[in-house]
Amino acid sequence: MDWDPRYANLQRAAALPWTDGGRCAVREASEPWPVLAERCYQALDHDRIEFHDITGRCAVASAGAAAMGLGVCVLAAPEIVVGAVVVAGVVVVGFAIKEALEAYEKKGRPQVRPVPETRPVPETRPVPETRPVPVTKPAPPKPSQEQKPQPEPKGPDFFPPLDPPETSERDRNRCEPIPKNYHRGGNKLHNKCADRIPNNINPGGDVFVNGKDFDALQLATRTLWEVKTDNFDTYPPELRRIVLEEQLPKLQYERALALACGFDFKVGVRSAAHKAALLKQDPTLKVVIMEWC
Repeated sequence: MDWDPRYANLQRAAALPWTDGGRCAVREASEPWPVLAERCYQALDHDRIEFHDITGRCAVASAGAAAMGLGVCVLAAPEIVVGAVVVAGVVVVGFAIKEALEAYEKKGRPQVRPVPETRPVPETRPVPETRPVPVTKPAPPKPSQEQKPQPEPKGPDFFPPLDPPETSERDRNRCEPIPKNYHRGGNKLHNKCADRIPNNINPGGDVFVNGKDFDALQLATRTLWEVKTDNFDTYPPELRRIVLEEQLPKLQYERALALACGFDFKVGVRSAAHKAALLKQDPTLKVVIMEWC
């Protein structure tokens, strides 16, 4: 059985120095690692940690994106290359992370098979003398050649040994932009706004990067776009709240995917009200009013 992804994230976070005792990492541990890395980046002890762009895929993000782009990009990578994250001194596991890990240890690892239930054998007739009968447990079946016992799973190390050539090839394939000949969703207004983004390299279709179809790509500035065409300024307050609760986590996750591959990320909206509402929830987002649609 695989470990709970939350447990794996906590183990990875335990190797980092935190200024909040790891409270943010525990709070976001159920999210994918790139989301946790982005949301909790500011809680790291930056005086003790250095990020090195070993593969070179984050260089553009640090030059053209936010000041924290390089660190988030390196930290959010699915596999951390040895030497990419350097911590000065001995890391003491944050108290919040330690408590969460101890809670997992108390639960124990899941059983591979259930323990057979032992039931008392009913007596069929009275006997003159009752003697304790030893319970003989059935011998465990011998594993066949096709079914050999598997080793117990372990949580991933923070710096797993990697083969650099294979990792570089995998990262290059995952982050290589792939133009599509269609837009997902089929909304004509949405597609028009995406196609008219200045310097979009693939008008008429999405661009696939890091497992996600983005609405547009400006290759000259290595910027991926997501377009939102809601008539947000006409919505009542309750509908605005629902729209923001649905859009914001997705946009933050998509930004993490883009930064992990060295791309900047922007959100296109149609009204100043929509832009203001998104920035109020997350001031680090880059939101642009699309005058062209």
